[in-house]
Amino acid sequence: MDTAASPKSLAAARSTIPCSDPATGESLGEVPVMDRAEVHARLERARAAQAAWAKTSFAQRRRVVRRILQHLLDHTDELCRLISRDSGKTLENATVEMWPICEMLRWNLAHAEQALRPQKVSSGVLMHKAARIEYHPLGVIAAICPWNFPLQNVLAPAIPALMAGNAAMIKVSEWTSWSAPRIQQIFDEALRAEGHSTDLVQLITGYAETGAALVGAGVDKVIFTGSMANGKRVLQTAAETLTPVILELGGKDPMIVCDDADIHQAIHNALIGTLTSAGQLCMAAERIYVFDAVYDEFVAAVARIVGGLRQGPPLGGGTVDVGAMTMPAQVDIVERLVADAVHRGARILAGGKRGPGGQYFEPTVLVDVDHDMKIMREETFGPVIAIMRVRSEEEAIRLANDSAYGLSSSVFSRDRARAERIARQIVAGSTVINDFAMHYMAHELPFGGVRGSGFGRLNGPEGLRGLSNVKAVITDRLPIHAAVEMYPVRPGTYEQGKAILHILYSTSLAGRARGLVDMGKALWKRATAGK
Repeated sequence: MDTAASPKSLAAARSTIPCSDPATGESLGEVPVMDRAEVHARLERARAAQAAWAKTSFAQRRRVVRRILQHLLDHTDELCRLISRDSGKTLENATVEMWPICEMLRWNLAHAEQALRPQKVSSGVLMHKAARIEYHPLGVIAAICPWNFPLQNVLAPAIPALMAGNAAMIKVSEWTSWSAPRIQQIFDEALRAEGHSTDLVQLITGYAETGAALVGAGVDKVIFTGSMANGKRVLQTAAETLTPVILELGGKDPMIVCDDADIHQAIHNALIGTLTSAGQLCMAAERIYVFDAVYDEFVAAVARIVGGLRQGPPLGGGTVDVGAMTMPAQVDIVERLVADAVHRGARILAGGKRGPGGQYFEPTVLVDVDHDMKIMREETFGPVIAIMRVRSEEEAIRLANDSAYGLSSSVFSRDRARAERIARQIVAGSTVINDFAMHYMAHELPFGGVRGSGFGRLNGPEGLRGLSNVKAVITDRLPIHAAVEMYPVRPGTYEQGKAILHILYSTSLAGRARGLVDMGKALWKRATAGK
């Protein structure tokens, strides 16, 4: 989902964003709306700061990142409460947000320098030359963030941008802007303590117009996380300045549960994959395909557990399993999709309606669903477990691939060969076997999707290099400085060129021998020209 969802009239009428707790409706205060002029002024400051930062060593960059990691650990409870208050998620789900952040920081501290070192590569037939790939900073990276992970969505692009020598401007969602000043403080303290400009990382607040201003301001790359529709709008704006874009556009991820799966394991991964952050995650397991032999057992257990879950304000004092939804309109979307499914024949085994007070939708179990229902095709982004019975691997794979999206996927089977066979056939940016979303914790792996889930990759070496100017360099291996004399054209030059092609690239000895003969003829033609 997306940060650009507010009506333009609302943005035009306000100079501040009113912030409230989604779980209680309590007012949290206001943050400023930054206009186009301020975005451009901030970009100029970011460019000035980046010019100095680009010259820093990896040791200097690590010192800043190490301070950020330590700040997260020193203030974990405060930050988890901040996340919960701003987004409506439970404290337990806030720690789920902290885990990949800390792992991403650890990975970058340990591996970013190696990933961005110049790489020696083959120079091919140019034996007298040496070839290498260098990774240089791009400049200023802009990120447009959604509202589902207020802290993670900021740090995930900012840290690799910094490690690659860039500055970062992060436009946060208007729905989770209250936490922005506190998150800005994390960067400011670390940068200031190491003697660097705080303009290197700037959090931008505003509505859709502010995000559009940032995309079109002339930054060096844009990372957009949001809906498919708004991703297309970002591409249109970026095309005006030929600004490259990475798009992470959410998904409609399938989970396949085979008849030989560990059912207990599959059940609890399905719950994690659908109810974490009230289902508001791009990798949510929004389509669960369960083999006929274990379908009844799986459905009965899921319905029993979900039917007993507790929902309410996460910071209200009691134990809460599922929190609130962050954006009011998203509750409407979930309600519409569930109603459409029921109208078309689906059955509700638990939940199925809005929760009392705040922005809640009950944890919901839907069965008897099929691909004629919108809930199996459109992104739900809510706490709904939609389960469909399948009878074979072929049917499960066909249904898994019957989607406009292709972000992540998961397969559960005790038979490793079978799980691998199914995984290979799923069209997605990732597949996790016998677990949910653990690829995001393995930061050596790239993260991203195909089809309507976007393009480009985040995380790992590919993510760092995607925020770099990947520069090819050819230099001398041997001090051979003989000129290649092409002009003026001399007799035999054309024949000599053809002969060299056959000598180097013919796939048979006869072809190469013919090339040698032709080379002799070409040299003779050149030597006797004019006699």
